[in-house]
Amino acid sequence: MSTHLEARKGDIAESVLLPGDPMRAKWIAETFLEDAVCYNDVRAMLGYTGTYKGKRISVQGSGMGIPSALIYCHELITEYGVKNLIRVGSAGSYQPDIKLRDIVIAMAASSTSGINNSRFINADYSPTANFELLIKAANYASKHNIPIKAGNVLSTDEFYEDNPDAFKLWAEFGVLCVEMEAAGLYTIAAKHNVRALAILTISDSLVSHQRSSQEERESTFTQMVEIALNTLIE
Repeated sequence: MSTHLEARKGDIAESVLLPGDPMRAKWIAETFLEDAVCYNDVRAMLGYTGTYKGKRISVQGSGMGIPSALIYCHELITEYGVKNLIRVGSAGSYQPDIKLRDIVIAMAASSTSGINNSRFINADYSPTANFELLIKAANYASKHNIPIKAGNVLSTDEFYEDNPDAFKLWAEFGVLCVEMEAAGLYTIAAKHNVRALAILTISDSLVSHQRSSQEERESTFTQMVEIALNTLIE
C-alpha cells in the first residue's frame, strides 16, 4: 500500500484513466470495464481495475487541482509502476467556436500554478503531451468521426477568478480552454519518463456562459472516455 492508495502491488494496471471526480471513476468502471474491482476508497477517492476489450485498465479519481492530482500520479507511477496515464476531465471553453460537449486534446498545458517555479528558476518549463498517445487519440477520433480540437490549454489553481475577464488574454493567445490538472500530469510524467495525455470535454463556456449539470459532468462524457480507452489498447 502507498500513503493514499490501499491497493496492493499488482492491483493497478500499467494504463490508468484519471478523472478528477471519483464518481466519474465509478461510472467509467461500471459502464466500460468488465469485471471491475474497487481497489481503493481511501478518502473516497475511488479506484478500479477491470478489462476493456481484453486489456487490463485501471481508473483512478485524482481530485481537483494540481496538488491533489500529483499525489495520486506520483504514487501510481513510483509505487505501482504505471506507465500510461490519461486524464479524462471537464474544461471551460475560452473560444467561441468550442461549444458544450466538444472534445479537446491538450497538446500542451500552460498554467497559473507555481509548481515548476522552484525547479526552473527564471525560466518557463512547457509541459506537453506524449506524442504517441496524442496521435493515437486523434487517429481514433478521426476514424470514428468524432470531432476534436487540439492545442494549448490552461491549468489554473483558481476555479473562481477575481477578474471575470482574465480569460480573454489567454484566449487571445490561442488557449482553447481551462482546467486544473493537465500541467501537473504532463510535468510528473516527463520527470518519470512515462506517457501522459489529457482529453477534455467542455462542460461550460466562459464565452457563452452555458453550463452542463453536475449529473452530466459525472456520467455523460462518453465519447471522451471511448477515445481514451481505445488509445490505451491500440
